Amino acid sequence: MSDILDARMLAEVFVTLFVIMDPPGTVPIFLGLTGAMTGRQRNRAARQAILVAFGVIVSFALFGQQLLSYMHISLPALQASGGLLLLLVAMELLTGKMESSAQPSGATGVNVALVPLGTPLLAGPGAIVATMVFVQRAENVADWVAIALGIVGVHVCLWLSMRFANVIHRVLKDSGTILISRIAGLLLAAIAVQLVADAVRAFIQAG
Repeated sequence: MSDILDARMLAEVFVTLFVIMDPPGTVPIFLGLTGAMTGRQRNRAARQAILVAFGVIVSFALFGQQLLSYMHISLPALQASGGLLLLLVAMELLTGKMESSAQPSGATGVNVALVPLGTPLLAGPGAIVATMVFVQRAENVADWVAIALGIVGVHVCLWLSMRFANVIHRVLKDSGTILISRIAGLLLAAIAVQLVADAVRAFIQAG
């Protein structure tokens, strides 16, 4: 079995990405970003966000190091840019602009399932960097299988958490969802500041 699947690597990949991508923690942010959507639209947004996040993670796992090296981009720079983008989204959640921009009549606007939900919220700098580190550690087929299963498993958990967000929305109603979106905005702002702070610390240490 160890020749086909490295169980220890699988557990490490799954736990690490689960903690970073935080499926339970995405529920309030998902509700805040999709508060003005119908149940069907919210389900579609969940599928799109998962597909985008999965595509980004897999792409960076396979080609991330080569891409960053070619463009002379460091991992701290990627982390800082993701943090700044999340900070902008957090401000929109806190001020209520996200709800107005997510109205059905504003269908020509940005699809929140792609940005910021799919990336950089789900497939953010932390998840991308962690995946690239695991790929660099892979030495055989068993390691690659473990990494692949770990990534798939976390994305299944993410989909389940957002799929049942409709149930939470029915319980909270619109007023409760607005309250959750404000709390989510505060939490997201803290995550964004931490990403930028970590990036600055990495820049200083590298210098």
